[in-house]
Amino acid sequence: MMIDPALTNDSGAPFIPRPLWNGWETSSLSSSRTNISRRAFASIAALALFLAATAQFGSAQFDSMDAPVKPRATVLYAAEPQSVSAARRAVLELRFQIVPGFHINSHTPNSQLLIPTALTLEPAPGVKPGALVYPAGQPYSFAFDPGNKLDVYAGSFTVRLPVVATAGDHTIDGTLKYQACDNASCYPPKTLPVKIVFTAK
Repeated sequence: MMIDPALTNDSGAPFIPRPLWNGWETSSLSSSRTNISRRAFASIAALALFLAATAQFGSAQFDSMDAPVKPRATVLYAAEPQSVSAARRAVLELRFQIVPGFHINSHTPNSQLLIPTALTLEPAPGVKPGALVYPAGQPYSFAFDPGNKLDVYAGSFTVRLPVVATAGDHTIDGTLKYQACDNASCYPPKTLPVKIVFTAK
């Protein structure tokens, strides 16, 4: 039997035509269509995975938009080396900076429901601290309750610490507890580590 060279595959083996609904088709054409179908299926599957991931990412974005944004650090403190006279009463100045857009309750807020700003100090060898002196606050009211005046710190404020210290370098560790608010709401109270360094001569 003679075999038409046009009806052979790359290896030289003959192929047998098979009937399809729209006529006759060679096995090589069937294989090609099968490959196309597989590629189409893979593309559809990849698109489905992409759409699912996009939907999940978008949902996470909307969830994060609904959640209130809480400030990481609202009050900042940088230890400034200070020098005082040894064995004599002196006053250290502790300067704090409040992040713009926020304020904190003063040491004497107008309501018992508000948490006052307070600095707690640890004992330090060779240092006898006196009573802390807090600055006066400034009045503030929320737009939704203009008749209720609060007493707050905003911008920067300074706490004064009287001390009597022996000669030498000294470090006092402390913690500032405060409650921060913006123009719409207040946040849970936070604590800020404070390290006071000074030299008595």
